[in-house]
Amino acid sequence: MSYSSLQTAFIDKVTANKVIFIVSSYFVLVFNLSFLYKTYHAVLLLDDYNLFFLLSVPVLLLNVLMIFFSFFSVKYLLKPALIFFTMMSALMTYATLSYGIVFDYGMIENTIETSSSEAFSYLNSNAFFIVIALSVIPLMYLYKVNIVYNTCKAESWQRVKLLSVSTLSLVGIAFFFYGDYASVGRNNRELSAYITPLKSVVSSYKFIRNNYFTASVKFTVLDNAPSLLTQDDEGKRVILMVVGETARAESFSLNGYDKATNQFTRAYNPISFKNMSSCGTATAVSVPCMFSALGRHDYDKQLASNQQNLLDIVKLANVDVLWLDNNEGCKGACKRVTTINMDKSKTHELCDGDYCFDEVLLSPLTEKLNHLTHQTTLIVLHLIGSHGPTYYRRYPEKFAKFLPDCQRSDIQNCTQEQVINTYDNTIAYSDYVLAKMINRLSSLEAVETSMLYVSDHGESLGENGLYLHGFPYALAPSQQTHIPMLYWSSNEDKANRQCLHDLANQNFSHDNVFHSILGLTEVQSTAYNPNLDIFQQCNSEHLLVNNTN
Repeated sequence: MSYSSLQTAFIDKVTANKVIFIVSSYFVLVFNLSFLYKTYHAVLLLDDYNLFFLLSVPVLLLNVLMIFFSFFSVKYLLKPALIFFTMMSALMTYATLSYGIVFDYGMIENTIETSSSEAFSYLNSNAFFIVIALSVIPLMYLYKVNIVYNTCKAESWQRVKLLSVSTLSLVGIAFFFYGDYASVGRNNRELSAYITPLKSVVSSYKFIRNNYFTASVKFTVLDNAPSLLTQDDEGKRVILMVVGETARAESFSLNGYDKATNQFTRAYNPISFKNMSSCGTATAVSVPCMFSALGRHDYDKQLASNQQNLLDIVKLANVDVLWLDNNEGCKGACKRVTTINMDKSKTHELCDGDYCFDEVLLSPLTEKLNHLTHQTTLIVLHLIGSHGPTYYRRYPEKFAKFLPDCQRSDIQNCTQEQVINTYDNTIAYSDYVLAKMINRLSSLEAVETSMLYVSDHGESLGENGLYLHGFPYALAPSQQTHIPMLYWSSNEDKANRQCLHDLANQNFSHDNVFHSILGLTEVQSTAYNPNLDIFQQCNSEHLLVNNTN
């Protein structure tokens, strides 16, 4: 076929249906490579499979995409819609191929709530060239093609034909291979998350519906009269709750890691809880969840944001509550308490205009500790910790202990050794900051102090081809859900410390944080569940009763 014939067939005066077919075919073969690969991999592992079933998968996907794109087949809308979905799909394909990211509801939520500085950290020359390479063919085609539109009646008939043919094709596939699809889908539920761009469109719709078009939920008061159990003559108490960012338990030398990532806190002999799990795999879920009384299995963002959380209850009990943030906000957890967000201006020696090193938190912390106004004070410090992919921007140059490191954001193009070294440097630097915080607490006279550090979620560093975090929880690797938790106190007797050491190997989760902080602050509340308070069975009164019995 000559060039002029090809141009006539595919460029000059082409029907909208043909354009939809051509673009959908490209989406199947390029943007859905991960879906096809993982589907075929799952099927080929079976002892017995139908070859014709395998051949039907791209055909089914093609028809589904054509039906989807047909809803945009309106004059002056089709081209912009296809251009938009092409660019969006190219970005998602890059993220999936490079980092293993899937765009389910949780990832859409995390993406929408991401700040501009965080979003730009993912952009680099490698990402730019790959996205352009993935999208240039359909974009050039859409630029050149001349779509012919007929009368409204004729166009409607064209859509009916397209929908009819696609629907009949789907019915035929279902008739012959329904059992195969049901079996593979039931045993590999994660596969649907890789369908581009349909999964992200459905997830975006659900996010918008849930956040902007659902009836408002009445605010629920869990306890309208919490109170402090401490007496006025017992002296002051300070509890630091440090919320880590993207720290994973297996990278802590206190948990047996073979690299010295906890050399600074080790001097203070903290208790490391080695089997701690997160509520989610992304900050947008984990942070509000750990401050909620709902727990992971019952957590719902809208419900949690419309009821009292941990900070509300302790504040109502006359505890002085302060949130110090060096991350991208508290995701709603601190909206009713005093909050100080670190100024990321370049004028500060610890900041570069986009981020600050976590040492920046030490100054306002010291200021607060020097001016305690209440009997009990709870200070929450939100670290930027090990936030990726720009791990190298999370620690000063002098803390680049593990080398060679990865001084770039497209971490998949570094060796795994470099990625892990860079990440380990962030853990070691966070450990240094934690040690400084403990030192500040230790210097307070006649004040009972304690610190609880817990990360929001973990991180994948190339294991099984996955990077970063945010994978669907049910399918997430342990690196994204197994998190560190450290506890230090200035007022521990030998029996209490031994009891905590015995507990340190038991399984705990973010579900325990709400009740454990209520216990540490000694706030009496109807929302408190002693069975979920990690420290309850190790307090002096409880141990005394048990020893007496």
